[in-house]
Amino acid sequence: MEPLSNKRKLIESKPLNFWERAYLPAIISGLSITMKHFFKKPVTISYPEEKREFSENFRGMHSLKRDENGKERCTACGLCALSCPAEAITMIAAERQKGEEHLYREEKYAAVYEINMLRCIFFIYGKDKLVEAPLNQ
Repeated sequence: MEPLSNKRKLIESKPLNFWERAYLPAIISGLSITMKHFFKKPVTISYPEEKREFSENFRGMHSLKRDENGKERCTACGLCALSCPAEAITMIAAERQKGEEHLYREEKYAAVYEINMLRCIFFIYGKDKLVEAPLNQ
């Protein structure tokens, strides 16, 4: 069968020397990497016995927040739905009507804000504590 183009690339391979044929340098470097990882501190925690320390800016489980006057803090920008990696958040924005100034701070608000917890991957407490997890711990 004839090639589609007339371009051909000749590949020249150099003969391997003794060390390359024995694979000894590759084996030694692989074992050294393994030994480095063997003596590192493990990054996992044993969950029921140890609790994970949360940073100061940890906000807890996601939900719509309210300010000190009871108004929703959501501006219906939709960034939460866009940034969710599991696409579990759906939001529909609506305009604030007359007489609803005491409910919403901004002119737009989230008319529908749903979090599909079956799709959600927010998982910090483990399988057995998922149902009884507090909002802010």
